[in-house]
Amino acid sequence: MSRSAWRITWSVWHALLLREAVARMFSRRGAIIWLLMEPVSQIGFMVAMFGLIRATHVGGMDTALWLTSGMLAFFLFRRVATQGAAAIGANLALYTYRQVRPVDTVLVRSWLEGLVMLLTAVIVFAGEALLGVHLQLEDPLLVLNAILGLWLLGLGWGLAASVASELIPEAKEILNLAMMPLMVISGAVFPLAAIPHGWREWVMFNPIAHGVEAVRAGISPYYHHAPEMSMGFLYACTLVLIFLGLALQARFRSRLISL
Repeated sequence: MSRSAWRITWSVWHALLLREAVARMFSRRGAIIWLLMEPVSQIGFMVAMFGLIRATHVGGMDTALWLTSGMLAFFLFRRVATQGAAAIGANLALYTYRQVRPVDTVLVRSWLEGLVMLLTAVIVFAGEALLGVHLQLEDPLLVLNAILGLWLLGLGWGLAASVASELIPEAKEILNLAMMPLMVISGAVFPLAAIPHGWREWVMFNPIAHGVEAVRAGISPYYHHAPEMSMGFLYACTLVLIFLGLALQARFRSRLISL
């Protein structure tokens, strides 16, 4: 009995997800621990640095909570974007099967990275709760909306960057280098509200900053977020980037498969 196109696609996604999960978490000894330790160590370092200068509150929020929420929000985008961008090149052997398309590998890897970051966030906030830093969501819907927007933005970046990275090898290095300045101008480790108004308007053309600010605003009612924060702008950029990524995937599918 023949299967529908949707059932075939679902089977492909399921198989790819299992393959990616095994490769990411069990390919080497302690791989899953290192996946979690990378963001945890970076957050711990920044919290320690702010502790040394005795900064107990930033923008009306507890410093540890401010740093943790902002950095995890940015790490969600970064991990989905960078891992999605590398998905096509990591699965070239699978394209001999006509049911597997390059876009499938990007979608599945982005989904897996989102789950990994969710697990990381649960572990980090649970550890902070044991240390006396309590998380209490002021607006859970805003937090979920911002997290979804950042994940979709990372997916759009991955869809577009995966094509660019395979067709233009130098693009991969340029896109990876862009992540560090993006982290700074997204407000993950620097309060955007402290930037003078004229300059802040330019910084807020970065859609990631809107997602990071929204996560913090949804966590604490006392957080002084940038007044330019707009979820509409975040989702508008997300839709444009996803459309561009899907268009590139469709346009260059034959070239990607033949690499």
